[in-house]
Amino acid sequence: MVWRIHPTNLTRSIQRELVDFHRNRKPFPRSRRTIACMIENRSVPTDIVLPHISYHHVAKAIEWLTRVFGFKENYRYGDPVSGAQLYAGKAFIMVRNEPDQATPAQLGYGTQSLTIFIDDVDAHYAKARSEGASIVEELHETEYGERQYGVEDLDGHHWLFSRHARDVSPNEWGAVIAKR
Repeated sequence: MVWRIHPTNLTRSIQRELVDFHRNRKPFPRSRRTIACMIENRSVPTDIVLPHISYHHVAKAIEWLTRVFGFKENYRYGDPVSGAQLYAGKAFIMVRNEPDQATPAQLGYGTQSLTIFIDDVDAHYAKARSEGASIVEELHETEYGERQYGVEDLDGHHWLFSRHARDVSPNEWGAVIAKR
């Protein structure tokens, strides 16, 4: 195995692991082999889409999203609060205060739809309904194998909460798989 990585691009702990590997032939951890040059940033998760969603009153939105949708707060910033990062399962979102921007509810149409994958979509649906959320698509199983429901939040943003119900090839429900 040949490593062509300049040491100044590595964290000290990875540098020590590489030195140990070369001096003692100590195994270099498999998890480190592909990320030796990647910088970790605890403020921004990687390998996912990180949507930024605007709300008229972000503090109210944070409270609503945590209470109704079960998001957890990772951090918030500003005094008064002007934004936050929330997560549910492996999905992260950024929310920000934009009091002068029209909401989907004010526009009368959606500006995007966000799909969040969760383990217990049935319980999530029951919780959202009991909190008075605006359910726009009842809980059901789709032809493409998802168990999901659609809901709008306090500013009219459209959300789908889903879990995989079964494995279905796209061509089984009419999609055309792209040739690669």
